[in-house]
Amino acid sequence: MVIEKNKVVKLHYKLQEGSSEGNLIEETHGKEPLVFLYGVGQMIPEFERQLAGKEEGDTFAFGIESGEAYGEYDPQAIVTIPKNSFVVDGELATDLLQVGKIIPMRDHDGNQLLGTVKEVGEEEVLMDFNHPMAGVDLYFTGNIEEIREATASELEHGHVHGPGGHHH
Repeated sequence: MVIEKNKVVKLHYKLQEGSSEGNLIEETHGKEPLVFLYGVGQMIPEFERQLAGKEEGDTFAFGIESGEAYGEYDPQAIVTIPKNSFVVDGELATDLLQVGKIIPMRDHDGNQLLGTVKEVGEEEVLMDFNHPMAGVDLYFTGNIEEIREATASELEHGHVHGPGGHHH
């Protein structure tokens, strides 16, 4: 069986910055494999494109430039927010205002964004709304462990059920 739309793919991978010599970002070997429903938009499109047509037992090695992964780093996504925006029930939420903390927030249109606290000043908080991997070229190596037909329920829900997948 080959990887194509609506197949469940189970694989192990190693993710590094830029190349096979780059810093290790993440690895599944020795842990649970990645299991996903191919072709339904769960993964980076270029990641899926690189896996298309592969079979069980195949290995892979490929790079994805940052623009095709999590996007380029955008300096305009670093914004200053008044500290009083972090007042909850009349008190400043100091537990949220820790450098490095990722906080779910909403923009003026109600869209949810994740922002990372960069600095906490007297009156303002510097937040970075770039994805943590923005501007990073990715390099994947790994192997395809299993490919199977998705069940009707998985296709209906748009994700894998059971081991390695979603549990309802």
